[in-house]
Amino acid sequence: MAPVPAPAPGTSSVITLNINGEKHTLPVDHRTTLLDALREHLDLTGSKKGCDQGQCGACTVLLDGRRAVSCLQFAVAAEGREVTTIEGVAEGERLHPVQQAFLDLDGYQCGYCTPGQICSALGVIEEHAAGWPSAATADVRPEAGPPPLSADEIRERMSGNLCRCGAYVSIVEAVARAAGIEAADAHGAAADPGTADRGTETKGAVA
Repeated sequence: MAPVPAPAPGTSSVITLNINGEKHTLPVDHRTTLLDALREHLDLTGSKKGCDQGQCGACTVLLDGRRAVSCLQFAVAAEGREVTTIEGVAEGERLHPVQQAFLDLDGYQCGYCTPGQICSALGVIEEHAAGWPSAATADVRPEAGPPPLSADEIRERMSGNLCRCGAYVSIVEAVARAAGIEAADAHGAAADPGTADRGTETKGAVA
């Protein structure tokens, strides 16, 4: 990998990023996104650059356990936070249950969006376990407790991650299996996890 030229004084900082449990110190221009820092500075290329506008979800990582699109996150703003990329999901040679479910159920085709899908699925499962409602949740009262993680819930919660190949049905099943829940209505569900016309509007977003 070619050496990264030092940014101009006054527009850069030397930062330390905690990525997948390891600390990385590097100089970055203040305008450098977390995605570019990962891919271009640290050679962590699992997170993909799709639309570069925060719309496709291919660059999704976890910041302190919560989902974030790294193309809209400045690297300097991630200093001091726990960053988890797709490279840090597995435990050595042992796949994470979410990864295994995607593999077993063919929750991918070309695989370009898959790292972001998996990181987003990890966030979805944690958010649901914490009782967070979604736009598909019928009863959002705190006393109602966590909603059932139905296929509709999974589709809504994963709607920020687009799959240009259209593997949505298998993605829903994989998230359900990883969460230990049978999404009985996953088969025959609408292909797009978001609104009916969203896939058409953003069809060319992922380059």
